[in-house]
This record gives sequence, C-alpha cells and structure tokens, in this order.
Amino acid sequence: MKIKFGSCLMLMVILFTFPSLAQVKKESTSVKIDFQKDTLINFKKPQKSITQGSVTVEGKRISYEAIAGMLVLKNNLDSPTITMSYVSYSKNDEDASKRPITFIYNGGPGSATIWLHMGAWGPQRVFLNDTSRTKAPYKTVNNDYSLLDASDLVFIDAPGTGFGEIVTKEKGGAGERKDFFGIDQDGRAFADFIREYITEYNRWNSPKFLFGESYGTFRSAVVANLLQNEGVGLNGVILLSQLLSYANMSDIASDHPGDDLPYELALPSFAAVAWYHHQLPNAPAKLEPFLKEVEHFAMNDYALALNKGSLLDSNAFNEIAQKLHNYIGLPVEYLRKANLRVSGPQFEQALLGKKEEITGRLDARFSGSAMDPLSEFAEYDPMDSYIDAAFTSTFNNYVRTELNFGKGMKYKNYGDVGPWDFKRKGYVGFPNVMNDLAHAMIYNPDLKVMLNMGYFDLGTPYFEGLYEMQHLPMPNSLQNNIEYDFYYSGHMVYLHPESLKLLHDNVVKFINSSLH
Repeated sequence: MKIKFGSCLMLMVILFTFPSLAQVKKESTSVKIDFQKDTLINFKKPQKSITQGSVTVEGKRISYEAIAGMLVLKNNLDSPTITMSYVSYSKNDEDASKRPITFIYNGGPGSATIWLHMGAWGPQRVFLNDTSRTKAPYKTVNNDYSLLDASDLVFIDAPGTGFGEIVTKEKGGAGERKDFFGIDQDGRAFADFIREYITEYNRWNSPKFLFGESYGTFRSAVVANLLQNEGVGLNGVILLSQLLSYANMSDIASDHPGDDLPYELALPSFAAVAWYHHQLPNAPAKLEPFLKEVEHFAMNDYALALNKGSLLDSNAFNEIAQKLHNYIGLPVEYLRKANLRVSGPQFEQALLGKKEEITGRLDARFSGSAMDPLSEFAEYDPMDSYIDAAFTSTFNNYVRTELNFGKGMKYKNYGDVGPWDFKRKGYVGFPNVMNDLAHAMIYNPDLKVMLNMGYFDLGTPYFEGLYEMQHLPMPNSLQNNIEYDFYYSGHMVYLHPESLKLLHDNVVKFINSSLH
C-alpha cells in the first residue's frame, strides 16, 4: 500500500506499533544553485528560484510570483538540522499585510504535497479524466479552480519528502531522524517552518490559514495549537478527509476488540459506495436521504446490537444481518460470518467479489482486478494505479522546466519516515489530537474550522470526521465555528471535477467569511 495520506493513511497503520495550463514566464530573477555539489553552504542558506506566471480562475486572470525553494531549520545553537522544500504563489500587486496566505500540505505521514499542488490548488493541474485511465505523455492544464483567487499559497513538503533532507553531522548539521519523524516532532517542524517563512517573506500580519489533507488534518490540530500558543494567530483551519483519533479507524478495528465504534462510523460510507456501484438490493434514487437513514441505524439499532456482544439473541442477530445487507449490499451469509463487523479492507475486497474486482480504498469510485480473489482483504488501492504516474510525471517536469528548481536533485513523493513515533507526553492509548484542536479553538474563540469529507472515502469515512468534530472537548458554543461540507467524491475530493469546483467555491467562501 502506498503511503499517501494525501493520499494515504495505510502507512500509519503499518508504522503503528501500538500494542496489539498557466504559462509560467521565465523572465524573472532566478537564483542559480549548483545542486550537484552537496556542500555545507547549501544547507546553511535558503535556496530558491523565482518565476512569474498567470492563471485564469473561473474566468478571472491572476498574475502571480512563484517561488520554489527550500528553507533551512536550525537548532538553538544555530546549527542546521533539516531542509524543507516548498513552492509558494503570491498574487501580484497586492498588499501582503492584508492578503490571506494559506499553508498547504498532504499527509502520510511521509507524503510530499504534490497531490494538493497538482490536483487541487496550484495554477496548473494535472489532466485527469475522472475515474478513467490516462497514459503518457501526461499533461497539465490551467487550473480553473486554483485557490489563488482567494489566498496566496504555500505548498510545504513534509520532513524527509520532496527535495528536503535531514542535515546530519556528516553534512555539517545536527539533525537526526528521531527529531522529525513523530506526531509532535512533525508538528514542531511545520510550526517552525511557518514561523521561518512568515519572517523571511514578511507575512506576519497576513491573515493565515492552514489546509491539511488526511494525516495533514491530524498535523493541523497539533500545528494550530502550537502556533497560537506562540503568538502566531490563525484565522482558519481547513481540513480535508479528516482523522483526529486512530481509535476510529475501521482498518485496525479488529486490533482492539470491545470497541465497535469504528464499525459504526464506517457504515454510512460503505452504504454510499454500495449505492455508487449499484450493489444495493433496493437502491434509493437519492444518496443523501439514504445516508441519513443509515447514520441513524448505525448509531442506534446497529450500535445497540454490537454493544450486546454475545448476549445478542439469534433473531436480533439475523435481523441486523439482513438490514446490513440492505444498506451495504454484502451477502447476508458473509455478514453473519463476520459477526456483523466488517472492516474497510474487507468491504473493499468483498463488495465487487462476484466480478473478482476490488474497490478503491481512498476513493471507492475506482475499481480494479483483485490480486487474489480468495483474499479476505484488498491488497492494493486501485485509485493509486490510476493517478500516481500522472501526478509524479507532471510535477517533476513542471518544477524543473517551469519553476526552474530541482535540477540534479531527486524529488521524493514518499519519504522513509519509519519508525514513526506515535507516543505523546501525557497521552495514553491510540494517537488522538482532538484535544489539540479543541485547545486551539478555546484559546482563540474566533478561530474558524472547516471540515470537507468525501462520501466515497473508505480510508477516513465522512461520518467518522463528523463524529469527531461533534465530540471535541470544548464549550458547545464553539461548535458554531465549524463548517461542514460533503462531496460526491473520495479522499482526494479534487479528483472529481464537479467536486473540485464545489470545494473551491466552498473554501473561498470560508476564507472570505473568516476575515470578518
């Protein structure tokens, strides 16, 4: 399984050792760097290449300055510890002190940020034909829905990914893996990067937003809490495909028997996917009213039945199995064998089993042949096989030929970030950052939060994100600061063109409303 929490969350499961076409003009100034030489000076001085370009967003032409580069983070002794790569876009002829700026990142952990960059918010977007395959030569097109109409953008690659490197003692630095590859270490690195960036480019007084996808939502909770407690005010936190507590993952539900909540929270997404693939015995015409019905069943009759455990009588057991069949399309006999409890990977393998196909995990609209039709679990994510080459090829070409950065260097889509440190001081149990987000919202009661979830995402089910938000440990009045938006798409909502437009329009509205 790929480690894309920007596209992926599965790496976190693996690492988890918890017991158990905007044309870019090249007329600009550009800093020339000899990337072939791995010298200390390259680690001590920030590197960047500056270009000019334009993009047309929903009919409006926007001229911008792009900076592709790396920032150097240092320890208290002013010794370099790590370089983090980034690409920023700033609208020309704007007052930077008033212009919003959004810091954007994918997840993993261990994923670079090419997915949000080339799929959602950058001025150029990789051309994809929704759920149909594309072949090389791949191409980019003008991104009609770039977020540059509402905000300046900074795409940040996580430690160990992109062009970034840990600056070890051998290179004249003082970095170590353990300093960056963990929940709090990663959050600290991103908070430090943001402080360094707003200092370097004089953006301290700009309205600031965080945009994280997947593990990036987990990260955003930590970073928001750190920044605000250190005097870096935020206007908003935008979350896409959220997970704030690992205990709610259906992928690993069988590893903690006795807690059936993950099965309940995943059920509405199973229903949505079965509806999409025409696997329901009595499919409703409209999805959303149907999902409301399934949500009610999940938290009431289904939850009560699971809570009884072995005390559930056979008649009630068979009745729940039949209802599950009607809601998620799996055979009654399969549901009985599963003891009414089906995990995400099991559902992905079983739903289209008669055709010897599996659904995608992060976007279950995609499907592909099962590697082993007899396996209990899906062994890969078909979505990855559709999009990975297109994103990788177009970004590596774009950053070098249009942004004039990275020649002679390797760009890492995914970094070797294991073993990931999931332990946190003062925390016991599964990794959970609900307190971090709640504390950030309590500390700054003007902070706005936006949750965006795809109905067909089986990695971070939409109902799980909704549940976590509604259970944040904070005064109920602060719930009014949270906006909820749902899409007919998967984890990477922007892969679906209609959903990308809707996501863009919703985020623009959110940013504008958070300024007042």
